[in-house]
Amino acid sequence: MLIFRPIRPEDDAAIAAIIRQVMPEFGADGPGFALHDAEVDHMSAAYSATGAAYFVVTGADGQIVGGAGIAALEGEEPGVCELKKMYFLPTARGKGMGQALLGHCLTVARDLGYRTCYLETLSGMDRAIRLYQKVGFKSLCSPMGQTGHGGCDHWFAKELA
Repeated sequence: MLIFRPIRPEDDAAIAAIIRQVMPEFGADGPGFALHDAEVDHMSAAYSATGAAYFVVTGADGQIVGGAGIAALEGEEPGVCELKKMYFLPTARGKGMGQALLGHCLTVARDLGYRTCYLETLSGMDRAIRLYQKVGFKSLCSPMGQTGHGGCDHWFAKELA
């Protein structure tokens, strides 16, 4: 059974290791990808800011197997957040936790007053793209904000009203 909860400081190393393991699996290990963001090593601190939240997913043994969060989209108007760093180990995929965690993140985003949620990803993350589309994210022609993730080639937004 998989459950999710808010990130804690003692989770930082585990979620950083997952991000560093999963992203190269999809060819996202070069410049322009979230793998190189400064926050990766300090996720609990980065998502303790007002308007941000990050959740880790744990398996039955209590080990962290994935996570996702939301935060204001840098370089955008207030009211726009970004779904950030949603990654799962292979053993946690295909069990519905991605959809459940995504739904929770969108609820939290609404509760925090965001009107739009943005995300970016890349070709090859086909299951994730299908999930985003299934829950109502619409494809965009170009990126929003200033994420620094020039390696991404798919951009999506969802109105949260």
